[in-house]
Amino acid sequence: MSMFDKAKDKAEQVTGQGKEKVGRATDNEELEDAGKRDQLSGEAKEAGHDLRDKAAGAVHDAKEAFRGDK
Repeated sequence: MSMFDKAKDKAEQVTGQGKEKVGRATDNEELEDAGKRDQLSGEAKEAGHDLRDKAAGAVHDAKEAFRGDK
């Protein structure tokens, strides 16, 4: 995962945490729920990027192994 993607995903999670806390403190359920959604979205994006990177690594390893057999 690029560092930029990782930073964006973490920022979305931190923003969500802030929204959730402010929503809870002000008894604003909409803001609290929006914060939870932001956190989940950031976590899902991060997991997707991690999965993509692992797949790319596996493809690279397979190519290297194939080249080594020739």
